Amino acid sequence: MTMLAELEKRIINGEEVTRQESFKLGELRSSDIFDLLALSGRVTRHFGGSRVELCSIINARSGRCSEDCAFCAQSARHRTNATVYPLLPADDILRQAVKMEQAGVHKFALVTSGRGISGRDLEKVLETVRLLRRETGLQICASLGIIGEPEARMLKDAGLTTYHHNLESAASFYPRICTTHAFEDRVATIKAVARAGLRVCAGGIVGMGESMAQRVELALALRELGVDSVPLNFLNPIPGTPLEGVKTPQPLELLHVVAIFRLVLPRAVIRLCGGRREALRGTQALAFTAGINGLMVGDYLTTRGGALAEDLNLLHDLGLEAC
Repeated sequence: MTMLAELEKRIINGEEVTRQESFKLGELRSSDIFDLLALSGRVTRHFGGSRVELCSIINARSGRCSEDCAFCAQSARHRTNATVYPLLPADDILRQAVKMEQAGVHKFALVTSGRGISGRDLEKVLETVRLLRRETGLQICASLGIIGEPEARMLKDAGLTTYHHNLESAASFYPRICTTHAFEDRVATIKAVARAGLRVCAGGIVGMGESMAQRVELALALRELGVDSVPLNFLNPIPGTPLEGVKTPQPLELLHVVAIFRLVLPRAVIRLCGGRREALRGTQALAFTAGINGLMVGDYLTTRGGALAEDLNLLHDLGLEAC
């Protein structure tokens, strides 16, 4: 297609895809998707080579969240079977971090349930970050909910390198998935973290009932915020949550989304995260030709992941380098 050929030249030359062009990409017919995937793959290799960043997380505090996010098993407002426990001891977190480092993973994130973190739990997280920095060579990340600049600076001083805080979805769709805080609260956290000097990791969840245009809207919002680490999750409907009956989009539609994110954010690390096996099924390998150059490995928050060896074998078979 002429439009795609022109876009490729401009992106390679450092130009941005315009808002109008971005929404047009979302309107492509299914017969054009493989041309789009070929383009997004070339853009990925141009800016990122054949390297794929590996990261892993630990669910460091689980359940009893006061927020009502419709997709989340850990909300106290939903009836799910999610495990509930307080903040894990630092030594338990260190053992998991060492295990992942020995397996070849270089980024490790602490994730806690709840609106935010404060008081003694914040102090414990700071102590844990210091311990991980002393005992491992990992880049330490955290996802602790809504925080302000003072907390972000404390985390940075303790040795944190990256703060993860998803926008989750487009601003126009956000009221349908959460009413206990606003989209603007999430944006404010991202801006506060960036002012504190931490790298921002922010993305969202695809397949919650949003339109393709709203997925494009999310990609553009992340670009406007200057985010260069973008996790893409695919909804895994959890029984007991308001989204338990949502039908998962077809894999080709999800690959279409990956390609759009790559073209809107050509230099970003776009990470394939939760729900990838269930949603992409046999097409998971195509995600790496569509624009993925980051991979979350191991278990997720309340669901099990696949074997790390399987992921490493997949990357090897595709001629990609895990880093």
